[in-house]
Amino acid sequence: MFKKILIANRGEIACRVMATAKKLGIKTVAVYSDADARAKHVAMADEAFRIGPAPVSESYLKADKIIEACKLSGAEAVHPGYGFLSENPDFVDALDRAGIAFIGPSASSIRAMGLKDAAKALMEKAGVPVVPGYHGENQDADFLKEQADRIGYPVLIKARAGGGGKGMRRVDDPKDFADALKGAQREGEASFGDGRVLIEKYLTKPRHIEIQVFGDSHGNAVHLFERDCSLQRRHQKVIEEAPAPGMPVEMRRAMGEAAVTAAKAIDYSGAGTIEFIADVSEGLRPDRFYFMEMNTRLQVEHPVTELITGEDLVEWQLRVASGETLPKRQEDLSFNGWAFEARLYAEDAPKGFLPAIGTLEHLALPEDSARVDSGVRSGDEITPYYDPMIAKVIVHGPTRQAALGKLLASLEATEVAGCVTNAGFLAALCRHEGFAAGDVDTGLIDRDLTQLIEEPSIPVDAIALAALTALGLTRPASGNDPFDTLAGWRIWSASRQYALLEIAGERRDVEVHALGHQRFAVQLEEGSREYALVKVEGGAITYDCDGHRARAVVVEDRKGLTVFLGGHAFPVALPDTLSADEEAGGAGDQLIAPMPGLVKVLNAKAGEAVTKDQPLVILEAMKMEHTLKAPRDGVIGEVLVAEGEQVTDGTVLLALAEEADAAA
Repeated sequence: MFKKILIANRGEIACRVMATAKKLGIKTVAVYSDADARAKHVAMADEAFRIGPAPVSESYLKADKIIEACKLSGAEAVHPGYGFLSENPDFVDALDRAGIAFIGPSASSIRAMGLKDAAKALMEKAGVPVVPGYHGENQDADFLKEQADRIGYPVLIKARAGGGGKGMRRVDDPKDFADALKGAQREGEASFGDGRVLIEKYLTKPRHIEIQVFGDSHGNAVHLFERDCSLQRRHQKVIEEAPAPGMPVEMRRAMGEAAVTAAKAIDYSGAGTIEFIADVSEGLRPDRFYFMEMNTRLQVEHPVTELITGEDLVEWQLRVASGETLPKRQEDLSFNGWAFEARLYAEDAPKGFLPAIGTLEHLALPEDSARVDSGVRSGDEITPYYDPMIAKVIVHGPTRQAALGKLLASLEATEVAGCVTNAGFLAALCRHEGFAAGDVDTGLIDRDLTQLIEEPSIPVDAIALAALTALGLTRPASGNDPFDTLAGWRIWSASRQYALLEIAGERRDVEVHALGHQRFAVQLEEGSREYALVKVEGGAITYDCDGHRARAVVVEDRKGLTVFLGGHAFPVALPDTLSADEEAGGAGDQLIAPMPGLVKVLNAKAGEAVTKDQPLVILEAMKMEHTLKAPRDGVIGEVLVAEGEQVTDGTVLLALAEEADAAA
């Protein structure tokens, strides 16, 4: 077994690998960019090395810097995590030349499965079923359009390199093919340095089911059953589960055997995942699943497999990479219960899942009720340089229903302030009737998106508690003076104070009367309500109102307040009472960058007439493309950026002419 390893990654996966390494008594070495100098994974490691500036191309993708860190630290092996260099065969070759072990498959295995088109051809030869489509070398746009027409719409355009949903476009109408192709090619080039694509038939009711495989250097290979990853948006997984709901025994056997056949076809060693797409238009059938791709690394969703099998897959990786045989044979493997994993991201679901940046002013994760894999802590910053994942919330239960209930409770207990998250969206998915019944497919989120991203109205209790907090009336008493306990109270008459709050862009004056010890009357639009604060501990407030006792958490940060109540987070801004009461000037006349990024495409010229929601700018941020649209009908008055320009959050990209000027 290794004595010291280097983890060539960051965030939650680096922390995850370190946890197992420490359990086995293995020393760990971290690498970090300037943006991660104080990151959690750096603090966890026994030692750490700076490898460059924040951009991944100048740090985490610098193989020479990582190898240098290995030599300086004496690390015997490198664990790549996922992403970055994890599926780069040239990196594996470089490590081999340096005499450093790679905790993963051989370079030849990675090359065999690294390009989707070549991998499909190899799988066809091995007898593994593949999706109908075009996987050839001809990348002429007209030719690819002809192939799509031949296959029949809808089709899926996929970058042949990489994964993670990047470089993928669904096309339902032939007239949209050309633009979708260009977008997939651009994203593939930006993410993987390869703009070549393949075309596949898009199944109208597909499920994404993958099989965890493991091989060793002694010719053995096993599978550790399936995971269902059908809950996706923009081809990225959102909630994963194991096993797959409704999976027939014969289909599980067929998929497992096909996955092991695929692994043995390339002499695979280490952890890998064979991803299949299943046509469930007539239910799950053993003759209706097709090979999509193989991920030659550990998957983000590997914890659900660990929870149902009781195996530590990172430990398996370390043992296999050090030359040991697989810890178990196929007949020794079994699973029990059900597991779910939800990916908690800093992103704004109602705004098209736009990645968010900001400081995690408050972070409370449900570690008492769930396994939480995270690479951040309270006070850490979500930057534009890397994936905006905050944590993975993973649960296990004896049945699917029990596990799903546990996941919902854990998500409702999750508290994040200072940065918008998808926690509410994830909880809404757990409440979704079809998902709860196990009726899942990859189109579920898109079909019911409006319902899933609908934000609840802020309850009156949340408004009242925000007002009390804004006025300083929830702060615990200081000192021994009994009058300190009578917050807001006046000897001659009832005290009246006013809190100015901004909720969903609307300002509200809330009148508060102090009635005595921790008792207040709050005048709301819905009428007056009386609140008694039973217990105040930090931001946690237990209160009585109209005979109902409840608990909420109110967090103050630089942006205002966040009230966590009833499993939801309600942001409340605190406007400057001395500032002019006006809306942001010209906000409806400008197109503003919502995050730092690269202006990839600019479809706007001064003097052009545009209509509301017309696509004008494609901004590349976090390796994904985001289309920005006209805020209203009008005429473009000024274009303030150029294609290829890097812009910061809040940059005005273009301005529409004022209504009077446009009419003239």
